[in-house]
Amino acid sequence: MRIIDAHLHYCPGYEYFDEIAEAAGHKNSEGHLKREYDRLGITEGIVMGNHGLSLEEHSYPEFLKYCIGLDSSYMGLSGQSLSHSQYDLIEKHLQRQNCVGIKLYPGYSRFYVSDAIYEPIYELAETYQRPVAVHMGETAGSNAYLKYSHPLTLDETAADHPEVNFVMCHFGNPWLMDAAAVIGKNENVFADISGLLEGRICPEKFFRDQRGYVEALKTWVGYIRGYRKIMFGTDWPLANLEEYIQFTKEIIPEKYWEEVFWKNALRIYGLER
Repeated sequence: MRIIDAHLHYCPGYEYFDEIAEAAGHKNSEGHLKREYDRLGITEGIVMGNHGLSLEEHSYPEFLKYCIGLDSSYMGLSGQSLSHSQYDLIEKHLQRQNCVGIKLYPGYSRFYVSDAIYEPIYELAETYQRPVAVHMGETAGSNAYLKYSHPLTLDETAADHPEVNFVMCHFGNPWLMDAAAVIGKNENVFADISGLLEGRICPEKFFRDQRGYVEALKTWVGYIRGYRKIMFGTDWPLANLEEYIQFTKEIIPEKYWEEVFWKNALRIYGLER
């Protein structure tokens, strides 16, 4: 079965990511990632940008596409909008064949996604017909503000921008019920199920010890019905790739595996362009 990893981070040579990869049983390198992808049938991945805005900072192997990321380095605490030159750079990224979307980081950035500061971003996304992936749910650090990354905050923005597709990253975990409500209500909201595991796990023990959480995931992912809006993703290098595939197969009924593991990402991110 073909697999597309619809959510990963790619930062070889960064000590922070080296340590995370090691904890997950991997090495933070292009060669190791490609070998693991080939071994597991993952044909391509979508990088959520963590670098700057210059074109040179976003050079990826052929098997990876990317979303240009606007993290707290740009959408920071000052409330200052991006400059014209920065918007021009974002547009140049969207004109690239291998740039398939935009990534926002509310929670790390202290703005609701409905803030006017994002309006030019949504205009670019609509013009270039690229989805906007949005970090939703828990954050990796305690200095972030969860009120900005609650999945309900995406509802207003999705309703006000019906021509823009939004991807709710991490299924808004742990607010699974609220995430399902927003995804189910809005035709233009989709989700990836990345970042739900960290490090190594023993799948059998995890499914036994975390039975309540696993059943909640099954319930609320299934609530959306049809699974046409859900995409597989790993949040590499956070989790072990093989274990994440096993985990996803436990969450998703087998008859929907093809949709969730690759067909939905192909459609939502326009990978056949």
